[in-house]
Amino acid sequence: MNKPRSVREADAGGKRVLVRADLNVPLKDGRVADDTRIRAALPTLRYLLEHDAAGLAVCSHLGRPKGRDPTLSIEPVRRRLLVLLADERIEVLENTRFDQGETKNDPEFARRLAEGRDLFVEDAFGSVHRAHASTVGVAELLPAYAGLLLERELEELGKLLGEVERPFVLVSGGAKVEDKLGVLRNLGGRADMVLVGGKMAEQLRAENPLGFEVELPRDVVAAAAFAADAEAKVVPYDALPDGWLGLDIGPETREAFAAELAGARTIFWNGPMGVFEWPRFAEGTRAVAEAVARSEAYSVVGGADSARALRELGLEDAVSWLSTGGGASLELLEGKDLPGVAVIPET
Repeated sequence: MNKPRSVREADAGGKRVLVRADLNVPLKDGRVADDTRIRAALPTLRYLLEHDAAGLAVCSHLGRPKGRDPTLSIEPVRRRLLVLLADERIEVLENTRFDQGETKNDPEFARRLAEGRDLFVEDAFGSVHRAHASTVGVAELLPAYAGLLLERELEELGKLLGEVERPFVLVSGGAKVEDKLGVLRNLGGRADMVLVGGKMAEQLRAENPLGFEVELPRDVVAAAAFAADAEAKVVPYDALPDGWLGLDIGPETREAFAAELAGARTIFWNGPMGVFEWPRFAEGTRAVAEAVARSEAYSVVGGADSARALRELGLEDAVSWLSTGGGASLELLEGKDLPGVAVIPET
């Protein structure tokens, strides 16, 4: 895996630095609802300020705007960042996706971003799997370095691709097998046990394209309709009433999955076990989160839903590494090159 040169190798003194951070955070009523990603960007910004950078221009996308959508302006994010790190040398640029050239890696937009800057620091791990102007284009115009968060993400996730301490247990959930098929094939084939919950389990039960066995739910929490207050009951996986939906793993499966995780020495978890946004169908995800947190294994958790579950339970500090990247972590573990990393010269 490419080891990009570090911001620690950069001479930032007196330089104007463009920093690509991942400030794609949820907003509610015009305010930042969760500042986890903003906080994750702070160590690199502090490092540059402490090493006498003349100015920092921080850029990021926010959501998926169609044109200049005022509800997705970066302004609430800018305000929150400057509360957390107040320094007159910091400038936060407007949502990069307000310009159509961003997602097309347009050279002209990249040139405008780079204009007046001396260095580029890539620290948005959650976006490096996309070849956009703010992740790749500017790195081709300015001396480029990896930020502290990007370095740590590559290091921690990279451990799963080498020799790991066994038993190695992979837990996968969510809605679509196809989104995670590459990771399941690449990592799952090396794991000692693969536990699958969520909608994915139904798909794999119908047809398993992986070439190895996976542990599927023995029972499910069935619901009469896809609704938070629907009639619900626990049934064996093969006794789901006609027209009912399995919206969570059942108590027998929770116990079995927790037992496997208790004996693990390496864990990777990505994806919820059910519709965890609804409390009545959240117990499976909670059980997995608590089992991963209790484990003495080296544990890596990736994906927005798994990360959210850990944070809501106050368990984010109980795992070895909580990745800030969803798609980027999956593509890295699938063995793909990440364009925003490959463009940075190696150390």
